[in-house]
Amino acid sequence: MSASVLKTAANLKSPEFEKNTRRIVDLLTTIKNEEEQIRQGGGAKAIESQHKKGRLTARERIAKLIDTGSQFFELGIYAAYEMYEEWGGAPSAGTVTGLAKVCGRTFMLIANDATVKAGAFFPMTAKKVIRAQNIAIENRIPAIYLVDSAGVFLPLQEDVFPDTDDFGRVFRNNAVMSAMGIPQITAIMGMCVAGGAYLPVMCDHILMTEGSGLFLAGPALVQAAIGQKTSAEDLGGAKMHAQISGTVDFREPDDDACIARIRALVDKMGAPNASPFSHVKSRDPLFSAGDIYGLFSSDPGKQYDMREIIARVVDASEFEEYRAEYGETLLCGYARIGGWAVGIVANQKKHVQTLARGSDQKRIEFGGVIYTESAEKAARFILDCNQNRIPLVFLHDVNGFMVGKDAEWSGIIRAGAKMVNAVANSVVPKITVICGGSFGAGNYAMCGKAYDPRFMFAWPTARFAVMSGDAAASTLAEIKLKQLEREGKKVDEKQKKELVESVRATYEHQTDPRYAAARLWVDIIIDPVHTRDALIWALEAAALNPEIREFKTGVLQT
Repeated sequence: MSASVLKTAANLKSPEFEKNTRRIVDLLTTIKNEEEQIRQGGGAKAIESQHKKGRLTARERIAKLIDTGSQFFELGIYAAYEMYEEWGGAPSAGTVTGLAKVCGRTFMLIANDATVKAGAFFPMTAKKVIRAQNIAIENRIPAIYLVDSAGVFLPLQEDVFPDTDDFGRVFRNNAVMSAMGIPQITAIMGMCVAGGAYLPVMCDHILMTEGSGLFLAGPALVQAAIGQKTSAEDLGGAKMHAQISGTVDFREPDDDACIARIRALVDKMGAPNASPFSHVKSRDPLFSAGDIYGLFSSDPGKQYDMREIIARVVDASEFEEYRAEYGETLLCGYARIGGWAVGIVANQKKHVQTLARGSDQKRIEFGGVIYTESAEKAARFILDCNQNRIPLVFLHDVNGFMVGKDAEWSGIIRAGAKMVNAVANSVVPKITVICGGSFGAGNYAMCGKAYDPRFMFAWPTARFAVMSGDAAASTLAEIKLKQLEREGKKVDEKQKKELVESVRATYEHQTDPRYAAARLWVDIIIDPVHTRDALIWALEAAALNPEIREFKTGVLQT
């Protein structure tokens, strides 16, 4: 084997391997069961009601639209998870979004789920649609909208209507995407009312099925506003818009005919511009992805070799490691995933014995911690990837930057600022996978959500917050205890313990990846075994955008 081929030293039969496997499988079982429940939308009665109207559900429409035998790569399924419970909940925020192949071409699909409150827009619904549009904009992905919505969920209108990431941004994005030349097709397959009526009319192609409605105000509101009585069909039915207003391009008898027409239109679309990124024939890794379950440890006190994970994700398990003997708590290197060239920046969770900076004294560097040398190495590597047009993949399991006198004297703040600058100003696509912990400034340096990754994935074992659970729980509990003491309240040891446990439980709940996915801080929680597949989807999508702006860093700390 060549020097660039990663080897494995994993003991696949060790108790630790089996323990790790059981933990991840248990987490995945819970998540998959929850996802299946979320896919039921408003439930069996609501689905039956949709069918009685002669309409398919959002997921049924998507299944018929995408290429036979292909996968729907759903994004944001956990949106609004455990939110809006006082209103009966909003599974998946009442909309379905994701990437799929239609006539062999990648599309962003956005479909209202009319089984959830008639497809009404909750605050998270708007944010989810906007996130899908932003992914389409960043990657120049054509979009298909399947509209079936009653408009804004009025009880929460103040959180849906006015702000920059609210309902109006959807239509602003329609206009921006059109100006950028990103194809958009809309099919009105149910209700499309009030402000939502602008969405289809701002797209390239508008289709509408019989029995659907498109109007700024429904019959009841029209009568209340101007005293005019009219039927929904006369006011804004498919026939009226096809024959009189001239608003729709195609009038279709039902969902099946509408979907067939969409595919016919897609089939005639011109090819996208060539990608600027290196791509060759894909090769499978040498080792089974299933091993990842046992190789990865979500226990913060345990070590594992991130190279073992990389070996099961990259093509032919080949990894050209950059400065392998320097700054070893961060792994940097070049590889291919699905044939696409990538630069990988990954936290190494093994402790490393090295020499102290500027001396011959040995020291131990803790895995998962970013030291001055590793930050400097990563910053330089990121600059190189931008110079050479190589997309970046970040694999997180980071506790944060090293602290203490030695770290401060070595210039850890300066080195960290350099790495953050390089990440922030990168012009090549960035894709982030949170495998384990992602805490504090380490989250920022490793391209957390605030640093505009094109896609943000998380494993079920992911945890991210300003600090780890135990540290935060102790700190928050101490603050609470001092507050109680100032109020003259005495707290015994039992109460102290209960307080710490209560704070820890709340904090742990908030660092759970499902809590993050509910708020769209991550796009999807992925099975670790499917990490390679998810990255291929993301890289293929990113390759659709041929534009790379000039790379500049401004003032760079040196």
